[in-house]
Amino acid sequence: MLYNRSRKEANKMEHKKMADYAYHYGLKVRIYPSRQQKEMIRRNADAARCIYNEHVAVNKEIARFGRRSIYIDFIEKRIEALRERIRTVTALKDRYPWLRHPDIDAQSIANARQNYQHAWKQFRAVHHAGVPNFHKKTSVESYQTNPHYSKGTVISLFTSNARFLDKHHLMLPKLKRIRFQGSRKILDRLFAMKEVRIGTITITKDSLHRYFASFQLGSDEPFVKASPKTKAEIGIDLNIENFYADSNGEIVANPRYYRRQKRRLANAQRKLSRRIVRAKKEHRSLREAKNVEKQRLLVARLTAQVMQRRKDFLHRTSATLIKNHDLVAAEELRSKNLLKNHALAMSIQDNGWRMFLSMLTYKAALYGKNFVTVDPRNTTQTCHACGHIMSGKEKLTLKDREWICPKCGIHHLRDVNAAKNILARAKAKLVSMH
Repeated sequence: MLYNRSRKEANKMEHKKMADYAYHYGLKVRIYPSRQQKEMIRRNADAARCIYNEHVAVNKEIARFGRRSIYIDFIEKRIEALRERIRTVTALKDRYPWLRHPDIDAQSIANARQNYQHAWKQFRAVHHAGVPNFHKKTSVESYQTNPHYSKGTVISLFTSNARFLDKHHLMLPKLKRIRFQGSRKILDRLFAMKEVRIGTITITKDSLHRYFASFQLGSDEPFVKASPKTKAEIGIDLNIENFYADSNGEIVANPRYYRRQKRRLANAQRKLSRRIVRAKKEHRSLREAKNVEKQRLLVARLTAQVMQRRKDFLHRTSATLIKNHDLVAAEELRSKNLLKNHALAMSIQDNGWRMFLSMLTYKAALYGKNFVTVDPRNTTQTCHACGHIMSGKEKLTLKDREWICPKCGIHHLRDVNAAKNILARAKAKLVSMH
């Protein structure tokens, strides 16, 4: 009786979906595949891209037929033939026999089909997301796979066909044993947890030929301990002059990583462009032109340096804010609209505001803190002390970094005043929500 109960509990855990877990976590580690494993990754990435592009091609052709008001017989037959091409995985493999290669993971094909459907769902939910388009072959390769838990096995990091062997080796579908490198502190915490389910695994090769494995993890046990309460609250105003100013009067300088590297990167890109033109004139394949590839890697390395430095700065800054405050308030930003101002577009992109707000959102949930965004309208023009709004001839411009309220006479630093208004609005929003 006890045995049957344990089997039932094990089977129940097996069928539990990732969405049913209370906590979710993303883990990215660098992997070091052999030459044979690199070839398998390339083949699976090609298969995933082929399946996705086949769905795009079929539906684009059907959409063109759909614009006609009258269907004739051969068009109806063509539409039915197109739908048959992508109806099943077997039909796709019949059309592309190379997809039957033993190195190709069946889950990479299934995930490619699912990603296409998800792209349409995103388009319907967020209309400006755009319809699914063809994925071009580039130096970046990626595909997704999923673990398989056998019946009766207890779900953990070590019991599926995609599992951790130790702190230096992984077992992945088709790729088998592979060496990896990750944060020892994070791995120690994950290995100590009782039940952690591995969800989707994304295998990626970046433009610098580095390989990574990204894991989606789920558990009913928190991955990170809640940070202790500090009873501190802070509002931040993101701006071009600095990275942000807070409601306590402190200003965090903008490191401007892209501007520092801009000249060197521009020179490298011009050199790459010249080498591409020369290779085309000599009718050489760009993939076989060694000088082109050498220069492309240099451009990719410089770009990656900018991205990595900016990302590291954003991680450290967001973690400090969340851990040291119970409430962090910021303004709602629509970066797409801001980028329409060509005079400020480069500075806005160099700041990485959207990524920063995203980090604050998930870290607040991770550490048990509150992060609230508010409407930024008139936060700059409003005096935080008396509520007077500057308008008409009094309205502040971007040049006005300091001002005196004409009603109460208090001297304001423009960005600090805005941060205080943002914090006040966030508190009011929290009260109304509760």
